[in-house]
Amino acid sequence: MAKKRDRQAVSNRRKNQVVSSDDHQNIVADSSSDRRLITIFVIFFIISPAISALVYLKYTSSGKFSGASVFERGLVKTDISYQEILAEHSNVAGNISRNYDYPVLAYITPWNSRGYDMAKKFNSKFTHLSPVWYDLKSHGSHLALEGRHNVDEEWISELRLTGDALILPRVAVEAPPTDLLRKKKLKDKAIDLIVTECKEMGYDGIVLESWSRWVAYGILRDPDMRNLALQFIKQLGNALHSELESTRSKQPLQLVYVIGPPHSEVLEEHEFGPKDMESLTGAVDGFSLMTYDYSGAHNPGPNAPVNWIRSTLRLLLGTKDISLVQHKAIKIFLGINFYGYDFSMSGGGGAITGRDYLSLLEKYKPVVQWEGISSEHFFLYTDYNRNKHAVFFPSLKSIFIRLEVAQSFGTGISIWEIGQGLDYFFDLL
Repeated sequence: MAKKRDRQAVSNRRKNQVVSSDDHQNIVADSSSDRRLITIFVIFFIISPAISALVYLKYTSSGKFSGASVFERGLVKTDISYQEILAEHSNVAGNISRNYDYPVLAYITPWNSRGYDMAKKFNSKFTHLSPVWYDLKSHGSHLALEGRHNVDEEWISELRLTGDALILPRVAVEAPPTDLLRKKKLKDKAIDLIVTECKEMGYDGIVLESWSRWVAYGILRDPDMRNLALQFIKQLGNALHSELESTRSKQPLQLVYVIGPPHSEVLEEHEFGPKDMESLTGAVDGFSLMTYDYSGAHNPGPNAPVNWIRSTLRLLLGTKDISLVQHKAIKIFLGINFYGYDFSMSGGGGAITGRDYLSLLEKYKPVVQWEGISSEHFFLYTDYNRNKHAVFFPSLKSIFIRLEVAQSFGTGISIWEIGQGLDYFFDLL
C-alpha cells in the first residue's frame, strides 16, 4: 500500500508541473526540487525494496538459488537468526572443491541413511570415508567379525566412480579384552578376520575403535595389559601394511585408530597420551580424536569448547610449540561434531540431529545467541510443560573456527557424522 500511495503522489506532482511557458521561469526551482524528491521516493520506496526482494529470492530456498557459497552470502558470522538458518540451510554452493588441503575423514552410520547420500553428493570433499559397519565379538571361545549385512556394495561402487576417498569401515572391538590380548591364538585370529575382510571386500583399510571399551573394562591401569593393548594395535597395523589393496591404489591397507580426549590438563592413568601415540606412530596411519561431548545431561553446556580443543591437542602432542611436532599433528583427525544437544535445565536431555534442530527453530522461534568463550551458538526455550531447555548445535561460524584450528595445528579433521548436520555445513570443508 505504501508503494501505491507513493506512486500516486508522484503522479499528482507531475500533473501540477504542466504549466504555460510564461510561468516556466517562475517555478523552475520548485520543479528541480520536486525531481529530487521524486528520485528519493523512487530509490527508497520502489527500487530498494525490489532489489531486496530479488536478493532474498536469489539466496533462499523459496527462490532460485544462484549457487553462491556461504562465504559469498555472508553467512559465516556470530550474529545469526533462526529465520536465516531456516531459509539458508539447504542452499549449498555449486562449486564443491575443497577449501583445505588436510585430510578429511567422514563417518557414516547405517541407522542414519542420509549420511550415505551426503557421502555421494560431497564425495570430493573427503579423503577418507568410514561407514560404521563392523563389530569384533566373542562367542564363547570363538571370535567373529560381524557386520557384513550392513555393507552397501552399490554405494561403494558409486563412490569409487565419482571420487578418490578411501573406504575404511569402522570396526568396534566388543570382545572382552583379557583373553583377546593375552592369548596369541585369539589375537592372531582377530587380526586375520579383519585383514581378510578388507581383502575380500576391497576396502582401503579400517578405523579401529577399542580404547574406550578397554577403559570400561579397567585394564589400561595395569601396565602389562596396557602394553599388550598397544602391541595388539601395532600387530594389526603391521599386518594391514603388509597387504596391498588389490584393485585401486596399490597402496598398503591403512589403520586409523580412535582415541578419546583427556578429561583434564593432567592425563589420567587410563587415558591415551603422547607416549601411547609415539609408541603407535609407525603402525598407525591416523588417530581419530573425539573432541566433542565435553558437556552432558548433568552438566549442560557447549559440546566442544574451542579452548578445550586447543589444550587437548597440545597435551596429546606433548608440547605447546606446534612447529616441533608437525610430523605427529598430521596424523591426527581432529573431531568435529555435526550433531548437537537439547538439554533440559531440570536435568536430562539428549543428542539432536539437524532435522531435530530445524524443527525446534520452527516451533519455538528462539533468539540464537553466540557464546564467545566456547565459540558456539546456542538458544534457550521453554517447552509446553514449562520446562526450560538449552540447545547447543554447530553453526557455520563454530565449525569454521574449528577448521581453522585444525589448519593452525597442522592436523586433519574427522566428522561425526555427516548425516546429522545441515547441508550448508559442507560449503566450509
